Order: sequence, then C-alpha cells, then structure tokens
Amino acid sequence: MNYTVDNNGYYGTYGGAYVPEILYGTVEALKNAYLDVLQSPSFKAQYAHLMKHYVGRPSPLYCAKRLSERYHTQIYLKREDLNHTGAHKINNAIGQVLIAQQMGKRRIIAETGAGQHGVATATACALMGLECIVYMGATDVERQYLNVQKMKMLGASVMPVQSGNKTLKDAANEALRDWCCHPDTTFYVIGSTVGPHPYPDLVSRLQAIISEEIKWQLQEQVGRDYPDYLIACVGGGSNAAGTYYHYWDNPKVRIISAEAAGLGVDTGQSAATIHLGKLGIIHGSKTLLMQDDDGQITEPYSISAGLDYPGIGPLHAHAATTGRAKVLAITDDEALRAALELTELEGIIPAIESAHALAVLPKETFGANDIVVLTVSGRGDKDMETYARSPLINSSRQSA
Repeated sequence: MNYTVDNNGYYGTYGGAYVPEILYGTVEALKNAYLDVLQSPSFKAQYAHLMKHYVGRPSPLYCAKRLSERYHTQIYLKREDLNHTGAHKINNAIGQVLIAQQMGKRRIIAETGAGQHGVATATACALMGLECIVYMGATDVERQYLNVQKMKMLGASVMPVQSGNKTLKDAANEALRDWCCHPDTTFYVIGSTVGPHPYPDLVSRLQAIISEEIKWQLQEQVGRDYPDYLIACVGGGSNAAGTYYHYWDNPKVRIISAEAAGLGVDTGQSAATIHLGKLGIIHGSKTLLMQDDDGQITEPYSISAGLDYPGIGPLHAHAATTGRAKVLAITDDEALRAALELTELEGIIPAIESAHALAVLPKETFGANDIVVLTVSGRGDKDMETYARSPLINSSRQSA
C-alpha cells in the first residue's frame, strides 16, 4: 500500500480538496508552490537553522528506564515536549510561516484547540513580524487559559468562537470563513494533517523531522534505525504523521495510534473518529467523520482539547482502513492514569494529548527486547488546571 499522497491529493479514497470557489485559486497556488519551496536550498537552510538554534532541535530520544521496567520492554520517549513553545506544533508553524512569507502573505490566521498550535503560530509570527489572528473555541479558551495569555503576549489576536460546542471544529469553521473573506492577503496555517490538499502532505513533511531524528537517534543508541513499535496520539494527526513518516514502508515497524474515546465509544461522549466515523467531508477533505444518519456532524467530546475533533487526517484514515495502523480508543480516565504514571516514574508531566498515547502501554503486550518509541507530543503545563481538578489525580495524590 502507498502512504504518500497521490497527484490528486488522495491517500487511497481519502483526501482531496473540497473548497469554496473563492478559495480555489488560493489553494491551487499553494499546491503548485509548496514542494518547490520545501525543496529549495534557501528554505532548507533557513528552516534547519531555526529548528536548531531557535526551536532547540534535535529533541531527545530518551530511554525511560523505570517505565520500561514497569512494562517489561524497552521504551524510548521522543521528547517533543522539550521544543520551544512546549510541543511539536512549532515544527509546522515555522515552516508554514516561512512559506507564507515567500508567497507574499503577511496576514496569518490559524485555528487551535489545546492552544499549542496557536502559541506556535503566534511565536513564528512574532519572530517574523507578521499579523496573527487565532480562532479558538470559547470552551477551549476557558480550559486553556495559560495558552491564551501566551498568544496575546506574543501579539496575536485571539478570537473566541461561540458556535457549536465551542471547540476545535468550530474554531476551524471560523478560520475558513475568515480565509474566504481575505483569500488574497491571508495565509491559513493549518495545524494538523487535515484540510484540503496540499495541507495534509505539507504538515506531514514539516513534521517528518520527528521520524528523521528518530532514525539516527536509534542507530546511535541501539544499533539500528527502526523500532519494533511506534506509538502516538491522533486527533487531526500531525505528531503521529511526523512520527510515522519515514517508517510507513517498513513492515518491521508496527504502528499504534491512540484516539480519544472520551467517556467511552458507546457513551455518545467521545472523539474516537476512526472507531465511530463514516466517510464524509469536513474542512475541505474527504475522510472519516463522526456524523448522524442524515450526514450532520456530531459533536465530539474529550478531556483533551487537542483531540476533541470529529474528523481525522486522511492519511490516518487510510492507514487505519488498510490495517497499517492499529488504533486504540483511550478514555479520559485511562489517559489521566497514564499521565500520573509517567509523572511518578519518570518525572515528566505530559500533555493530556500525549497521555492518550502513553495509555496504550498497559493495553499491549511487548517483548522484553522490543524497541518501543512513543512520542510525547507536548508538555503538561497547559493542562495543570485540568489535572488539578481531576478526582482521579487528587485521590492518587492523597493516598500517596
């Protein structure tokens, strides 16, 4: 099976570019330009310089010894939480803002759920002196207060969205409306492997720096450049796409993705798109989508603002449908327990998104000599209020 995008923007049956006519020319211009820009020596040099000297890459590949002992295997954590701004999102934001500059666009818009993509985009715009507008669901504005303050301090205008359930889907809707009103002057920095072609491929390529580093870091530490297992969380799927990018065609590598089950896949309070979704179109792409019998989008739920999305990137829909990726639905409580476990065993407080990937560990059986690489996509600073309010976390602390 092929896991690279085809000439029409599809991964198997998923993908494409379903956009209003007013955006057609803008999307076509990006499609015709992005590969040339990404492959140009000037872009490569500037991007590499910023990744090393500004973002702080390479991010460590850390052998988690106590966690490994707990699960009787060899677990390595790809520490994207140690990047500048605290997550993998900066890899993509800087790359897209550089492309926007080369295309002559000086007004940048973005959508954000957990706030990390918003912070990363605001950071890149501050660095490069560009206007930045970030759309964020009003629910997420409340539960991600710290990131909202960071975006404002960085000079971004944060636009709370009151429609729908006031989360990531609704923020993306408003960003698209803005883009339709200002197609000639505005560049939309999409934060995940969603949206119309070429965005899923563009984001995957920019996040591929994650697996590029994993390859040489594993070679350096264990003597081979591939793991037995790769694990990442998926909402839209950007950190997962970057983690898997250089391994799709290696059958020795087993891929496990963790999506957000919320209160459970059978409760009606879930964001487990791959488990619950049907073929549909959302935000310019054909993919798996949570919807009712009439094709209306159903509202997702997750404790994680970054995984609270009713769709999934078309690449991940293709990988799940073809069996290349195994997908587990992780509940809120399972994610919280996994976050507490990593904190107690390794002294690392993960983002709640990343905790969903960590919750895969007790659900799988690994061999003693297996190399398991798990991406910690972000750090838990932004989620401390959620952690502090959690009865599960509090009861564990009191019993300790």
